[in-house]
Amino acid sequence: MGYSDHRFNVNLSILFTELPLLERPAAAAAAGFTAVELWWPWIDAPTPEQSELDALRKALGDAGTRLVGLNFYAGQLPGPDRGALSLPGEESRRFQANIDVAADFAASVGCKALNALYGNRVEGVDPQIQDDLALENLVTAARAADRVGAILLIEALNKPESPLYPLVSAPSAVEVVDKVNEATGLGNAKFLLDLYHLSMNGEDLHQVIEAYADKAGHVQIADNPGRGAPGTGGLDFTDLLSRLEKAGYEGWIGLEYKPGDRPSADAFEWLPQPLRAAN
Repeated sequence: MGYSDHRFNVNLSILFTELPLLERPAAAAAAGFTAVELWWPWIDAPTPEQSELDALRKALGDAGTRLVGLNFYAGQLPGPDRGALSLPGEESRRFQANIDVAADFAASVGCKALNALYGNRVEGVDPQIQDDLALENLVTAARAADRVGAILLIEALNKPESPLYPLVSAPSAVEVVDKVNEATGLGNAKFLLDLYHLSMNGEDLHQVIEAYADKAGHVQIADNPGRGAPGTGGLDFTDLLSRLEKAGYEGWIGLEYKPGDRPSADAFEWLPQPLRAAN
């Protein structure tokens, strides 16, 4: 299939959601995966009880799964929210309260990538005020990630599904990556290259890979249309992943797609079993 040179992980916030959170790592392991990622699991709690953090850590460990990506608090996902860090007021304060909690949890499970969703535009608020707040919060997040030996990911979403989100192209997200790195001097801000979102924006994925693979800290995939598994839409993942490899990308490929009208465990036929386990 042309996938053998990549490391794949499962996003447990979009796959295996038919199960309670603490049962999903074991389900992913039963499907053959050793690495997983998560959106922030507690949509109403940027600072959950320590017992909840401990329970998730135990579930990951008991399943033998490694957490390789974690979102900072971003409000309701999936749903209308698209991040919190650029939202003046309470949501931004919730993001700020979450920064060290998320970074410390990531460190406790060996997770090396933290994703910070930018946040929607707010009606009646000067976009520059939001951008200034976003940069301030991203700088803090980048420093927290660096403290625990992790990278900070910045993601472009797609305009059809997220019309109020300002980062809806690869160049717009990479511009923010560069600003954060310039402000911190750490160089640990990276582009989260999501092939589904970029294809929904009508971008030339070949050009994006050529131009920005060296800035990518993580890749996520889903087919388009439909956000299903590879093979359910029109994207040629054999070609796209080959191009990523040739461009020098050696990181994780996150499976961030919907299983459709079937159990999540049945949504991986396209990926041979031996390729699901990664060291």
